[in-house]
Amino acid sequence: MIETGRAIVVEGRYDLAHLSGLTKALIITTDGFNIRRDTEKQELIKRLARECGLIILTDSDDAGFQIRKYIEDIAGKERVLHAYVPDIRGRERRKSAPSGAGLLGVEGIAPVLIEKALADALKGENGGFAAEQEPPITSSVLYEDGLLGAPNAAQKRAVFLKAAGLPTRLSTSAMLKLINRLFGRSGYKKIIEKLQK
Repeated sequence: MIETGRAIVVEGRYDLAHLSGLTKALIITTDGFNIRRDTEKQELIKRLARECGLIILTDSDDAGFQIRKYIEDIAGKERVLHAYVPDIRGRERRKSAPSGAGLLGVEGIAPVLIEKALADALKGENGGFAAEQEPPITSSVLYEDGLLGAPNAAQKRAVFLKAAGLPTRLSTSAMLKLINRLFGRSGYKKIIEKLQK
């Protein structure tokens, strides 16, 4: 059971139902892109962000990332933590066909992976990043390792993100934040070395 005083923002009611057995935290749904028209819910999300902070947990597809960005923009980056589920191919049991991206949404992700995503998001909550004594991974490190500014860098980043259990659609800045929060420099280097074998 994940304990947090933050409110968790998910896309839909099936996500809410899936998470309700994993945490006692307040869970708010965006009802997909309806959040853009629902001014009352926007105000509620802003208020929760101010009073207790948010964790955003959306699907790993393009729509999920657009909703995530929208919530971050209205709530304020400084009040938001991001929880990411990995890219897993498949379809939810209630659906007859997979999503357009062919990936499982939050509702279809195994509870252990949801708990890990939430725990990872909360790692820095009371004490900073995973490896505070280590110098952070920067874009220049990604460049040195061929994950930025090199031929096939986007493909190499996708391979790295998959090996790290993170969504392959992460921006470079989000990727850097998560590497430093979850793995630190030593953890990052271990993944790089494993991929080079």
